[in-house]
Amino acid sequence: MGAARTRTGGRRAVPWVVLGLWLAALVLAGPFAGKFGDVQQNRSVDYLPDSADSTQVARVQDELPGGQATDLVLVYHREGGLTAADRHKAGAQVAEIGAKYRLTGTPKAVPSRDGATLMYPVSSTTPGQDDKARNAFVDGVRDIANGGAGLSAEVGGPGGLNTDMSKVFGSVDGTLLYATLGVVTALLILIYRSPFLWLVPLASAGVAAGMAMAAAYGLHEGFGVTITGQSGGVMTVLVLGAGTDYALLLISRYREELRRHERPYDAMRAALKGCGPAVLASSGTVAAGLLCLLAADLNSSRGMGPVGMVGVLAALVAMLTLLPALLVLLGRRVFWPMIPAFGSTPKVRRSLFAAMGSSATRRPAAVLTLGAVVLGALALGVLNLPGTLKQEDSFTEKPESISATQTLARAYPGRSSQPITVIAPTGTADAVLAKARTTDGVAQAASGRSGSGWTEITVFATAAPESPGETRTIEALRAGLDDTYGTYVGGPSAQQLDLADSQTRDREVVVPLVLAAVFVILVGLLRSLVAPLMLLVAVVAVWGAALGIGGLVFGPVLGFGGTDSGLGLLSFVFLVALGVDYGIFLMHRMREESLAGAEPQTAALTALRTTGGVIASAGVVLAATFAVLTTLPLVGLVELGFVIAVGVLLDTFLVRTYLVTTASVLLGRKVWWPGRLSREPERVRAPRQPEPV
Repeated sequence: MGAARTRTGGRRAVPWVVLGLWLAALVLAGPFAGKFGDVQQNRSVDYLPDSADSTQVARVQDELPGGQATDLVLVYHREGGLTAADRHKAGAQVAEIGAKYRLTGTPKAVPSRDGATLMYPVSSTTPGQDDKARNAFVDGVRDIANGGAGLSAEVGGPGGLNTDMSKVFGSVDGTLLYATLGVVTALLILIYRSPFLWLVPLASAGVAAGMAMAAAYGLHEGFGVTITGQSGGVMTVLVLGAGTDYALLLISRYREELRRHERPYDAMRAALKGCGPAVLASSGTVAAGLLCLLAADLNSSRGMGPVGMVGVLAALVAMLTLLPALLVLLGRRVFWPMIPAFGSTPKVRRSLFAAMGSSATRRPAAVLTLGAVVLGALALGVLNLPGTLKQEDSFTEKPESISATQTLARAYPGRSSQPITVIAPTGTADAVLAKARTTDGVAQAASGRSGSGWTEITVFATAAPESPGETRTIEALRAGLDDTYGTYVGGPSAQQLDLADSQTRDREVVVPLVLAAVFVILVGLLRSLVAPLMLLVAVVAVWGAALGIGGLVFGPVLGFGGTDSGLGLLSFVFLVALGVDYGIFLMHRMREESLAGAEPQTAALTALRTTGGVIASAGVVLAATFAVLTTLPLVGLVELGFVIAVGVLLDTFLVRTYLVTTASVLLGRKVWWPGRLSREPERVRAPRQPEPV
């Protein structure tokens, strides 16, 4: 009896020890989590690959006297033509800016041919590389430059665009976190229909988010991992979405075990033993898929890999330690008013997913064929995706810098308002300048700063920014200068070209790695080659269909002017890794039933009946969390959130419910080939009747 009391006391102490360790970890990690937003880098160059010409240009500019210049364009415009008072006012304001800030040169007015617009290029090296100083400089210039009475005054250029971009990303973290928490809270209340239970997984997910931010900050400080506003936002969504999914699966299994075990501690041990392998494999596939992004050339994609991975691992650890400890300490009463009593039998009710599974297995071949045709037809929408997204189309709400760019494009059709920067060895700078001036498509070129053996040359093209004509000019400059003179050609438009080229290369490298990594994990979990292949084919089909739906919505419905160049790769990584999660939940339960001796069709239907509700709830939660991205003012994040949310819903309600189930029924025991289950039933334990969800 004394030994029994000791064991019981030890069991009671375990949850308290786990809770104490988490509290200590939070105290230690809290200060680092608070610095997460401070290390985010959101300039265009922070997304570029290290090997790109435009990256080298940005690095050399940082080393030139004064550091990297902040280049602005002041645009004064009046419909019908500027008046003499307008020109005097503009000149006075530019002079005031020159008196307040140290500029690299005296700004000179460039009037438009129709006399309605006046442009002043303004550049300063005073802010240096400090983002806050740059933003303060841009805001100060905007405070001085003002129109009124029909005269518009706008501040654009690369510096203005970077400031607008940083402000958007600066507001993303808080907005995204609170919006996601609100969505998850509402869904958990609807799912559990309990005034208390929803708080437990939500609190655990919130703790996991804080730990993930601290860990990501550590990766940046210790290993130089790039953290952008995009990767930070996606990590937040991933922690809350994936963490809630794991919680739904664990709580569902825990509810079952409470009817079989008198003590909550024993019920939780059984629940962890039952669903732990599926949760571990699920998180493993997501982490492995994200780590494959380390092979990407693009700096932002490569940084998103480890940042997303620590988010998933934080969610996993919290849901397998903190959540169980809280549930055990709270006991059965946390499920009030539907408390699962020990020895009770759950109310038998008609399962929607059992009915769906039964209807699908009546004519499995027809259902599978129809589903494949539907996915293939939706995937054709990819052909309707708009072209590459331009910087001026990257905001859902047009900021001042974009408005200024559009005004310039209309006012100066024969000259770009966005500079192309050529960095040349100082010894050959004069020859490079002469060659640049004779290059097709160049309207103007002039030498700028020199230092550390390099000279900066600013080139303006005749074509509009990010137009096919400007692209040809950049390519001509690179072809005529790079090999002969050892120059680098960069600038905002060149950065967009390098981004697109790197995305193409990264898709060719990362996609096969993701498929291979996920396949290996699935083989280890399911002890089969056929089942993993079936799941991978299913999630790839979902990815294609989701992108196709995006093609039908982005341009015709939402009016987006382009598709973010990283959409294909990032949506693939997330949809494959996250989509396989639900396949793991379903197939792992199907394997359990097969090991218990159930026939293939019975095993498939039982697995669908018992996990269908959990998978549906998890899918809705995950889709809703990614859908929060569509509320942000950046087109790239809206497109990413839309495609992932649509893909998760397709995977949850069409592929998992109908296609995977019918394919498993058609394949029979062959789905487990070459494992022993493919040859004969293996009766390890008597089948049990789990609680329908």
